[in-house]
Amino acid sequence: MTSLNREKCHDIDGPVAREWLVTNGLGGYASGTVAGLLNRRYHGLMVVPVHPPLGRYLVFAKADAVAIDDNGSVIPLHSNRWGGGYVEPRGHERLESFRLDRQLPVWRYAVAGRILEQRIWMPHGRHQVCVAYRLVEGDPLRLRIGLIASYRDHHAVNGYPGPTLERTLTDTGMQVGLPEGQTLYIASDHGEFSANEDWVDNFFLATEHERGLEDSDRHPRIAYIELDATSGDWHGIGIALNDRADTAFAESLAREQQRIDAFAAAALPGVADARVPDWIEQLAIASDSYLFRRQGADGTPKASVIAGYPWFGDWGRDTMIALPGLTLATGRPELAKAILETFAGFLQDGLLPNVFPGAGETPDYNSVDAALWFIEAWRAYLEVTADEAALRRAFPALVRIVAAYRDGTRFGIGVDPSDGLVQAGEPGQQLTWMDARVDGRVITPRRGKPVEINALWYNALRSMAGFARMLGAPAAQFDALAAAAQGGFARFDRGDGGGLFDVIDGPSGDDRSIRPNQLFALSLTHSPIDDRRLQLRVLEECRKHLWTPVGLRSLSPEDPHYHGQYLGNVAQRDGSYHQGPVWTWLLGHFALAEWRVTGDPGPAQQHLSALGEQLNEACVGQLSEIHDGDAPHLPRGAPAQAWSVACTLEAWWRIERARQAEPSTNDAGDTA
Repeated sequence: MTSLNREKCHDIDGPVAREWLVTNGLGGYASGTVAGLLNRRYHGLMVVPVHPPLGRYLVFAKADAVAIDDNGSVIPLHSNRWGGGYVEPRGHERLESFRLDRQLPVWRYAVAGRILEQRIWMPHGRHQVCVAYRLVEGDPLRLRIGLIASYRDHHAVNGYPGPTLERTLTDTGMQVGLPEGQTLYIASDHGEFSANEDWVDNFFLATEHERGLEDSDRHPRIAYIELDATSGDWHGIGIALNDRADTAFAESLAREQQRIDAFAAAALPGVADARVPDWIEQLAIASDSYLFRRQGADGTPKASVIAGYPWFGDWGRDTMIALPGLTLATGRPELAKAILETFAGFLQDGLLPNVFPGAGETPDYNSVDAALWFIEAWRAYLEVTADEAALRRAFPALVRIVAAYRDGTRFGIGVDPSDGLVQAGEPGQQLTWMDARVDGRVITPRRGKPVEINALWYNALRSMAGFARMLGAPAAQFDALAAAAQGGFARFDRGDGGGLFDVIDGPSGDDRSIRPNQLFALSLTHSPIDDRRLQLRVLEECRKHLWTPVGLRSLSPEDPHYHGQYLGNVAQRDGSYHQGPVWTWLLGHFALAEWRVTGDPGPAQQHLSALGEQLNEACVGQLSEIHDGDAPHLPRGAPAQAWSVACTLEAWWRIERARQAEPSTNDAGDTA
C-alpha cells in the first residue's frame, strides 16, 4: 500500500517531493525526502525538544553513505542539492524501491552487484534514532558514512559562524557536546570512527525556496564511520541525546515492530478484520505519530497531540477534532481520557487555548470553537466507555464552559438572548478554524454568528443534557438553551433553495459565501436542522461547489475571492489559506453528513476511498493538511496532519460499524 518503485524514487523534480516521517512519542521526529535530499529546514535525522515541552531543535542532520566496491571504487548512496539547485552526488539513482514496514521507512539500493537495505527508526519513548544496514543479496560491502550533526531551532537555518560542537572519540563511538550543555552519544556495533572538523555549506532547501523562506543551510560534519554491511545482520549507528545509544539494532527494531503491531491489532474496535482495507489499516498505524507526552508545568508527562508535522505543536482545536479518530477509533480510550484531562487543566473563562504554551509562555485563548469541540470529544469518549466516574470529575468544568458562552466571555463570545445563537468576534482577532492573518489583517474574520459555531453549540447543549441525565443531575437548563439555539438556527437558511449562510449578523450583514462550515450542521451527532429538504440542499451545495476526491474546498470556485492554488510567499499563502484550498479533514465530515442524512453507509464511505491513493504522495503513509483547490489537487501545507488522518479514520470506522450492524445495507464500496 505504501511503496514506491524505482521511477518514483528517482523523481526528485516532480511537483511534490515524497517524504518520510518517524516519531518517538516525546515530540521528537526524524524526516526527510525519500531521495535523501534536505528540502526543508525541518528535515533531519534527529529533531528533539531540547527545551520542553516543544522547543524542538535539529541536533543531527544527515548520515551520508558511500559504498566501497571490491576494486576500491567509491559509489555514493546519498544525494544532496546545492545552491542553484544542482544535485550531486545522485545516490538516489541507485534506489530500487522505498516502502514502509508498518510506519518505518525502508530503502533498497542496487550497488556493486548487491542489494543493500537501509532502515531508520526511533525507539518509542527515547530521544534516539537508529540508522542500520544489511545486505539482502551479495557479499559483504564496505560502507563509509559521513556524520553531519547540527544545533538549531527546527524553524531556523544555520548561519555563520554556526554552533560550536565539542567532539570526543570513545571506545564505542563518540560524544558530541552541544552548546547548551546537552550531549549527543553516537555509537556503532562494530564500526570504526574518525573525527572530522569540516562544515558542509550551501545545502539548498528547495521547498523553503518555493515558500519564499530562507533556502540555504549549513551543518558541521563531525566524523566518518566505516563499517561492513553483511547478509542477515543489521549494522549501523545509534544516535541518542543525553543517553547511551543502543546498538543492538535487530532487537531494537523488533521491539518497535512489535509495539506497532500491538496497537494496530487493537484498532477499529467493533469492525471485523476482513472488512478493513489496507489503506485504513495504514491510517490506524499513522495515527500513532501524533500522540505524545508533553512535559507538564510540574515536570510530569502529560498526554497530548501534535497537530501536524513538521512545524505544528499541540493545538487545542486540532486536538479535540482529532482525538476520537486518533484514540477511540484505534481502541485506546484510556489515552483519550488522559488527553482530555490534560487539556481540562488549561480551561480558563470557559475557553480552551488554541495554541498551547511552551516553556514560560502564556496560552493563547483566541478560539471560539475549541471548548465546544472539547465537549464533543467528551461525548465521543463517553459513547465508547460510559465512564461515569470520569464524567463526574469533568462535569463541573463542562458546565462552566456552557455558562461562560451563555453569559459572555472573552473576545465578544456570548449568546444573543434574542435568538439563542452564539456570537463572537473583535476587530483583529481570528477565532474560528478559518484563522489566517496577514500583517495584522484577518483574512476571514467571520465576526457575528458563524454557522459551524452554532452547530457546535447546539451539539454541545444536547450532549450536556445527556451527560446530566447520565449523572442524575438536572438537564432542564441545557434542554432550554438547545431549544432556543435550534429555533434561532433557522435564520441560517438563505431561503434561495440552496444551503446556509456562513455567518449572520456580521458587521456587513449576512455572509452568503459558500463554504464547508455549513456541513457541521449535518455531520455532528446532534443536528439543529429538522427539515430533511434543507439537509439535502446543504449536502448538495457542498457536493456541487466544494467536494473533491481529497477533501472539501474552503470556498466555492465561483466566488471572486477563490484561489485555486496554494503557492507563493508566506503572505500570499496565508492570504489564500481558507480561500479555496482543499482541506483533507473535511472529507470525513462530508462522509458522516451524507450517511446521517441519507442513512446509506455504502456511498458515504465510498467518498473516503480516494484518500488511500494519497498515502504514496507527499509524506508516504500520511495525509496532507491541504491540497490545491484546482485539479489535480496537489498536496500542500503540512505533509502529515493529525486531523486529516483522524477524521478520515473516524468517519470510516463509524460508518463501517453501521454497515456491519445492518447486513442488508447496500454493500457498495466494500473494497474501498
